[in-house]
Amino acid sequence: MKGMTVFARINHAEGAQKVGKKLRPTELIIFGNPRVGTPLMQCAQSVGIDLPQKALIWEDEKGQVWLFYNDPEYLADRHGIKGCDEVIKKIANALGNFARTAAVQ
Repeated sequence: MKGMTVFARINHAEGAQKVGKKLRPTELIIFGNPRVGTPLMQCAQSVGIDLPQKALIWEDEKGQVWLFYNDPEYLADRHGIKGCDEVIKKIANALGNFARTAAVQ
C-alpha cells in the first residue's frame, strides 16, 4: 500500500482456531497516512475514533475474496463533517486506489 503505513494485521480465523472454532480466512488490516488522516481530524476530531482506517478482507463460502472498508462519506455523515469535501474526496480516491490494487493482486 504505497504511501500507507500498516499498523496492524488481525487474523480473525487464527483467533477463532485458538478457541476451537472454524472461520474462513478473515483478516482486518489497520492502516493509514497522517498526511491524509490529520486533515480529516482537523475537520472533526471525533473522527479519530475511526482512524486509522481499517479494511476487512474475507473469503466467503464459495471461495470469493471480499474487501470492505468504511466509505469516507459514511465517516463524514457519522461525525457531522461539513466543508471538508476536498479532504473526503482525497480519502475516497486513496481508498479506491487501494481497493483496485488489492483486486489485481
